[in-house]
Amino acid sequence: MNRAVFLDRDGTIIVEKRYLRDPTQVEWIDGALAGLKRLRSAGFLLFIVTNQSGIGRGFYTEREMHSVNQEIVDFAAEAGVAFEKIYYATEAPETPSYGRKPSPQFLLDAGRDYRVSLARSYMIGDKLNDLQCGWNAGVRKSILVKTGYGQKLLQQKSIDLPRAEIAENLAAAADWILQKGS
Repeated sequence: MNRAVFLDRDGTIIVEKRYLRDPTQVEWIDGALAGLKRLRSAGFLLFIVTNQSGIGRGFYTEREMHSVNQEIVDFAAEAGVAFEKIYYATEAPETPSYGRKPSPQFLLDAGRDYRVSLARSYMIGDKLNDLQCGWNAGVRKSILVKTGYGQKLLQQKSIDLPRAEIAENLAAAADWILQKGS
């Protein structure tokens, strides 16, 4: 069985830009690509799992989202990093959805389709629904990064994150996985 790292896109891999639709506006978070490269070199499969409610809300099209995703995939490939698949939910939060996080469905699908042991895998993101997605799927650890909305989440007194590992960014999360989580 394979090990995997499931990653939120906006605020985790790339800089959060509300309702990003233009691939020329993609900006990588410092160290993210290096962290992904270390994870990939260690044998982890990499998956992006992203909620793209801007499509369901009419702010941009699915085609525009695919253009942004392709920019991410192409840039990563130039550095020798490959993603197995990008799972995305286009629905607005109030609309029924097959895989919108915190649903674990996309992780369960990857487990089945790519022979991934979820119990040996990780979820990294900057929002509570990212962490919950991982917990709901039974991953070994959900990791909150302080980039994107992560720092703001940590400041909320009503949020209790006892099961989450906290990391400065994706590079630090990768280091934690490789040093303590493997």
